[in-house]
Amino acid sequence: MKIIPAIDLAGGRVVRLKQGDFAAQRAFDHDAAALARRYVEAGAPWLHLVDLDGARAGAPAQVDLIARIAAGGGRVQAGGGVRRRDDIERLLDAGVARVVVGSVAVREPRTFADWLAAFGPGRLCLALDLRRDRAGHWRPAVDAWRGDSDADFAALLDDGAAAGLRHVLTTDIGRDGMADGPNLALYRELAARWPALAWIASGGVRDRGDVAALAATGVAACVAGTALLDGTLALEDIAACSRAA
Repeated sequence: MKIIPAIDLAGGRVVRLKQGDFAAQRAFDHDAAALARRYVEAGAPWLHLVDLDGARAGAPAQVDLIARIAAGGGRVQAGGGVRRRDDIERLLDAGVARVVVGSVAVREPRTFADWLAAFGPGRLCLALDLRRDRAGHWRPAVDAWRGDSDADFAALLDDGAAAGLRHVLTTDIGRDGMADGPNLALYRELAARWPALAWIASGGVRDRGDVAALAATGVAACVAGTALLDGTLALEDIAACSRAA
């Protein structure tokens, strides 16, 4: 069980959103590269970078900053606006170890399968961002969470696993940035149905208790953003929780 610190970037600044709402943006007075170094020095095995400008534009927009962060040490997974093969290559060239792909993987699973074959399953991560509709069904979100897809996410995962998919970052959008705790039932169900996938849980992590509860669901890691910035999850918890798990 790993804690992966999340750093969301908008206009070069460290920010957090609530439920992906760009109008509900909270900025923090941190230099992004310095913050990343603190996380790495605290024992973070990975960093999760989200290019929010890129997500809105549909193409990576802060590659230079991401490269500067990656050069500071630690392994980086990054996404936001990845729509083309060239986008993946730019991020890998910038020092990113694993590129997060969302909308294209949902809309064009064959394209994503081709990318898995070209770059290898260790270099790509599927972003499966889920939102419940009024009927209670989970719908994958696309376009920086501004739209929902009718894609069958179970079929998407089955096909992805057959194509070599290994890493899946799953966010319950309703919990993201809300400090309400993670959706344990969702992650338990996903990890049980697709145990060969390395699940990364995202959304709602508040403290060490939530990390321990997530470890019991079978996920491989969890992303923590607001909790680390606000201090409800301490820097020393990054290494301590990983050792305990």
